[in-house]
Amino acid sequence: MKASDAVAQVLAANNVTYGFELIGGMITHLVDSINQLGQTQLISMHHEQGAAFAAGAIARGSDNKQLGVALGTSGPGATNLITGVADCWLDSHPCIFLTGQVNTYELKGMRKIRQQGFQELDSVALVKSITKYASQITDVTQLIPELQKAIDIAKEGRPGPVLLDVPMDVQRAEIDETVLSYLDAKPLTEVNTAKSKYNFNEVESAINGSKSPLFLIGGGAVNSPSFNMWLKKITSLGLPYVASLKGAEKVLASDFYFGMIGAYGTRTANYAIQNCDLLVVIGSRLDVRQTGAKVDDFARNAEIIQIDVEDEQLNNRVECDQVHKVESEAFFQEFLGKDFIYRNHSNWVCSLQEYFKITFVDEYSDWSMSPFEIFSKLNAAFQDRQVQYVADVGNNQMWAAHTLRLSNDQSLHHSGGLGAMGFAIPTALGLYYATNAPVVVITGDGGAQLNIQELDIIARENLPILVLVFNNYSLGMVRGFQELYFEGRNSSTYWGGYSSEFTKIGQAYNIESVAVSNLQSFNFHLNQFISDNRPYLIEVMMPDARECRPRLEFGNSIDEQSPKLVKDALL
Repeated sequence: MKASDAVAQVLAANNVTYGFELIGGMITHLVDSINQLGQTQLISMHHEQGAAFAAGAIARGSDNKQLGVALGTSGPGATNLITGVADCWLDSHPCIFLTGQVNTYELKGMRKIRQQGFQELDSVALVKSITKYASQITDVTQLIPELQKAIDIAKEGRPGPVLLDVPMDVQRAEIDETVLSYLDAKPLTEVNTAKSKYNFNEVESAINGSKSPLFLIGGGAVNSPSFNMWLKKITSLGLPYVASLKGAEKVLASDFYFGMIGAYGTRTANYAIQNCDLLVVIGSRLDVRQTGAKVDDFARNAEIIQIDVEDEQLNNRVECDQVHKVESEAFFQEFLGKDFIYRNHSNWVCSLQEYFKITFVDEYSDWSMSPFEIFSKLNAAFQDRQVQYVADVGNNQMWAAHTLRLSNDQSLHHSGGLGAMGFAIPTALGLYYATNAPVVVITGDGGAQLNIQELDIIARENLPILVLVFNNYSLGMVRGFQELYFEGRNSSTYWGGYSSEFTKIGQAYNIESVAVSNLQSFNFHLNQFISDNRPYLIEVMMPDARECRPRLEFGNSIDEQSPKLVKDALL
């Protein structure tokens, strides 16, 4: 059989049901074989970066249970994938990247030249630092064992991306069919849920001895198989919790959840961090966006327990009182296996609930369109409806992370570690295929431009994706930074009120598109999308939108966000 046909069978056997590509000469055999087998649906994109983001979204939308595949041709195809590879690496999502390569006899090898074959480029060297495994296949007998090895590595331990670089002559070479016999002979690797050994009694004792405990949920926790069961249990026990940006992706709203912490977090989440006497951190690296620059003042009154799968993340930026190198899943299983009664924390929880009631309010009433009200409308319209949200990077992302309150069958996805503009639109495609749920894209007039071409794929495939473009005629987050620290000099972020007309761009891509400038109109078209369930673009005109409120200015502790609320005097 042809080697590329064997690749298609391995992908299918590993439940890789969706892939994304931009066709090029050096991947034609792979694309043709995958399409001929028909068990992995390939979606043709307009840019390899879009294909990479969409493929990574298969894992994002399936709690890392399923892998997507992205294919790019040699040279520019491979380099265009790299941003998506890095995004999967930093956010710990498994994904398979397959790059085409020139024939093995055209490779430059050890010659001291830049290139031998046309579009030849050492893709493996480029991605070594941002993949769990990367290899170039120079002998057809290596291909299937290396592919299965890469897939297994992507899923085991802390998940992440893998890449195989496959020369053209290897793809079309003949291969013995017995190379696939292992697919029937052994079970394929599943996500590791085995328990690790550690002293849970120390954690239990700390919780039992605490008067004002708090859980901080990180991105390393929310994709664990037992996460939802654990969340239900601590909620039933009346234990309060907050989240990092990545943790907040999959934490549902409740009376015991007080939102995202950090520079753009809710005032109550930051207040809770600074006033708890015990902070249990699960799967979060405690970066500067969470802690602020004054690390020594972070959780100033608390004993801190950190749980993480990586040694180097423990006691990294924040010195903790207890650290446990253990998978989040093992912690959750241990917690769920205990049948103990914690002390009553109702006074502590009631104080947080009162604080939340007073401070989780609209701070944008002086703007023509309030982000708080817009996202409150989304909360109401999608209450108890299945939906996936995905945010680009910028003010729009922080507005969403602050104000969206998720209910059942909902998630909010971010490019967390990499913070890549242009992430949202192509990621929406992968999320739809992973979940079969409507998707709401949250982007700005800056971020939308980077991969706007993928609107064409949304229209072509007639997908139920709503694209919200928040148009403030600028790159608002950096512009706000310039106004704070550069005396208002806003080069590269503001062009005197110039902006593209995204409604016309959406219409050019055959998507129903409207511009709105008031909440009534926004709500009408939002409900129109929910009713019609087809591609839709709403351009939200908000030229006076300049910042996130609240926000943390450099040098302040996280409970000293700006602007100061008049209501603070009541607390």
